[in-house]
Amino acid sequence: MSEYTQPVLSVRGVGKFFPGVKALQDVNFDLAVGEIHALLGENGAGKSTLIKVITGVHPRDEGQVFLDGQEIHPSHPGEAQALGISTVFQEVNLVPTLSVVENLMLERQHRRLGLIAWKQTAGAATKALDILGLDLDIHRPLGSYSVAIQQLVAIARAVALDARVLILDEPTASLDSDEIQILFRVMRELKAKGLGIIFVTHFLDQVYAVTDRITVLRNGQRVGTFVTQELRQIDLVNHMLGRELAEISTERHQESRVTHATSRRIQIKGLGKKRVLKPVTLDLSGGEIIGLAGLLGSGRTELSELIFGVRRADSGSVSIDGKPLQLRSPRHAIRAGFGLCPEDRKLDGIVAELSVRENIMLALQGRRGWLQPIPRPEQQKLSDEMIAALGIATPDSEKPVGQLSGGNQQKVILARWLVSKPLFLLLDEPTRGIDVGAHADIIKLIKTLCSEGLALLVASSELEEIVAFSDRVAVMRDRELVSELRGQQITQDNIIEAIAQ
Repeated sequence: MSEYTQPVLSVRGVGKFFPGVKALQDVNFDLAVGEIHALLGENGAGKSTLIKVITGVHPRDEGQVFLDGQEIHPSHPGEAQALGISTVFQEVNLVPTLSVVENLMLERQHRRLGLIAWKQTAGAATKALDILGLDLDIHRPLGSYSVAIQQLVAIARAVALDARVLILDEPTASLDSDEIQILFRVMRELKAKGLGIIFVTHFLDQVYAVTDRITVLRNGQRVGTFVTQELRQIDLVNHMLGRELAEISTERHQESRVTHATSRRIQIKGLGKKRVLKPVTLDLSGGEIIGLAGLLGSGRTELSELIFGVRRADSGSVSIDGKPLQLRSPRHAIRAGFGLCPEDRKLDGIVAELSVRENIMLALQGRRGWLQPIPRPEQQKLSDEMIAALGIATPDSEKPVGQLSGGNQQKVILARWLVSKPLFLLLDEPTRGIDVGAHADIIKLIKTLCSEGLALLVASSELEEIVAFSDRVAVMRDRELVSELRGQQITQDNIIEAIAQ
């Protein structure tokens, strides 16, 4: 591909606005013929919205989209596909119970006298697989093949539809290393045939292994477009996070924090799950905060979910003071004294229709068991104490929690765990999407909890936060724990360097 002079897809000045949110602002993007182009950015950067605008899921509010020089206005993904823009998602959007041939030729079967001509249909399916060098039993159910093969079948279907642009949205998230190499081989072959490929991923090593250029989005705006081999990985991380490496933290750390005589020791040994997280070993004591740093997709959330039993680990163990725990579900984790404030508080944290009081009581009631209901007066007393202690802005404890601001919802989730008096609290992005005042309150609360002897593991993409409150920082990259920083080592510079190595 020469100098990127032949754009197959061009986005010019695109804007997309939702109530109270500018999801995209004046975004420009070019995809060349025969190019693999990475689209990168953290949560909320605008990647998904841009893809949805290009494929017609969302109508654009500003700007233009061109395919082969002609402006297009797809109103739904099917129309975009008919124009030549196909998308393959992390979760394969085909039908696993149907055969390979049925999936490949769905809605495109050859017909004779109104009936499906299966011989001709099978021949067309085999030809589509041949383009990718795949030799499969096309009559087997698609679901009987590995996720990697299902991904490749989805790509073969897209290519067979005469796609000019192929969008791969997190296609490697569920693949092992060998399967990733198979996918990369297919991507390179399609590139050689002139297909333009947009590759969305969180794995930086993969970006450098297979892409020609990189476009970085941040807060709905384009930071820049770069030739992959000319951009240092540490500079890429800085572009994504919006910070310069030269920034020096104003807060330094003592080498150690005094731990409580009665503090408990939580040990995580080789905890992992195939295709999700490589084995992680950490230990921490009451009164200690470990910050969990890394880019989106680095494994921070997955580690929290494995510890809390949201996902079932297939290796390793979690123990308290040397006694192994059986954490087969969140129920077991709660009874062991663990708490989790999830990254997506609206989806996984609050129950929007329930009151503030009812949300605060959930963990304590779960820990006691439903055969020991908490008396209403006790519920009221505990919830009122938490509302006052955390400064939750609500007229009373009976207000539906879904009507509170994001910061106050986060405080309700924290209150839920505090009334259950946990030993170990996992906080996943505790300050994301909340106002400045609530942000300061939660940081102060984290420090207070630590001083009272609670052990905390806090995952955050805000490096200033990590530096401000952590005794140690565990750095994650590509689903693996790659570094641990202590005391004076805890600076933004060192965290970014560890992420980018």
